[in-house]
Amino acid sequence: MNRRFLPSAALVTLFALCSAQAVEYTYVNPAASTISFTYDQMGQQVYGTFSQYEAALDFDTQNPAASHAVLKIQLASIDAGSRDANTELTKPGWFDMATFPVGTFESTRVTDLGGNLYLFTGNLTLKGQTRPVDVQVALKEQGGIGVFDGELVLMRGDFNIGAGEWADSAVSNAITIKFKIVAPQR
Repeated sequence: MNRRFLPSAALVTLFALCSAQAVEYTYVNPAASTISFTYDQMGQQVYGTFSQYEAALDFDTQNPAASHAVLKIQLASIDAGSRDANTELTKPGWFDMATFPVGTFESTRVTDLGGNLYLFTGNLTLKGQTRPVDVQVALKEQGGIGVFDGELVLMRGDFNIGAGEWADSAVSNAITIKFKIVAPQR
């Protein structure tokens, strides 16, 4: 056997062993992460964001079933595109932020769907109502950073958001929530 081949084979084997190791994500970079939403109002699509939230992540690519995620959104950090909309959303008919200032998602199970796709099953709590939800999340790994992209369609009526006089309003019942959570590898 060629002696020059042995060191090359050893390097290839070492590289293969290192790449088979689990990658863990346990820190979320809030400055690089985003939470946004879209909805229809009187036939027009409206875009908004939440700017303040806490996220806890314990995600292992080799054992996603043992992973866990918690997201707590400060609802008062909403920007729905106008000062009037932001003020209206604080009221009891919408989010009732004086009574329920935080919206929470906590995972109960993570399923590997293959191809860097995962299903996060958990509980979403808004306005004192908790509902089970499934969120499909795509993981993109780039230079030691994991980017978790996901989308969830929320039916606002399920949480009494826009209740009372707003129940049959010109605002769509379906609200699409999108997130990009950026987590450096640890």
